[in-house]
Amino acid sequence: MSSGWNNTSGAAAHTASLEVHLLGLVDFDAALALQEYLVFETAGRTDAQGTLLLCEHPPVITMGREASRSNVQTDSAELRRQGIDVRWLSRGGGSAVHSPGQLAIYPILPLDRLELGLMDFRRRLEDAAAATCREVRVPAKRSDEQPGLWSRGGHVAMFGAAVKSWVSYHGLYLNVAPRPQYLRMVQTNRTGEQTTSLQAQRLRRIPMHGVRESLVRHISNRFGYERVHVYTGHPALRRETRRIIVHA
Repeated sequence: MSSGWNNTSGAAAHTASLEVHLLGLVDFDAALALQEYLVFETAGRTDAQGTLLLCEHPPVITMGREASRSNVQTDSAELRRQGIDVRWLSRGGGSAVHSPGQLAIYPILPLDRLELGLMDFRRRLEDAAAATCREVRVPAKRSDEQPGLWSRGGHVAMFGAAVKSWVSYHGLYLNVAPRPQYLRMVQTNRTGEQTTSLQAQRLRRIPMHGVRESLVRHISNRFGYERVHVYTGHPALRRETRRIIVHA
């Protein structure tokens, strides 16, 4: 599916396309392997074509370069009982808990060919997510000093990206409607503020498909992509089957 958005962000428009892949629920390791493949592929190109992966993950805790084991608020025995792994990663940022209902936003973009620095990349990605939050009537703000997005009820999106050969990967995690018990498992920010979700702020159901559509529109706009192609799945994705334990 191809789409054209009106570029009102001030980003320089270019002729390259943004390839968007809606992956659904996918194991974290499978998504990471796909990102690493796309980083290698993108680094070998000469144009500004980018890829955006949108997905959800089964429950898992990830720890970035700024994370500490003390950020995990749930003891190891309980994590094992629920089948939740703790993964240490080379991305920026601190700790994060991922689960169905949280939207993982992975832009694989050639920052050098887009003439973007790391701070500008973060600002544009967070601005796009904040615009989506406003569309569902949850005002959220960003800060140059503190990565992520904050709403009135707390930390609603966690930023943790990495760059290899000037290609971005990992990205932003937006809490749309995860189960509240997962949000309490880790401390996701330096200030100790509570973590919340869009659905908790609105006290009504927030459809994930609407959030995805809004994000595609705003991300393509912020990064200057006038041509957008949207696909379901990705041919290089190797799915894994995991047992998800849900406690009422």
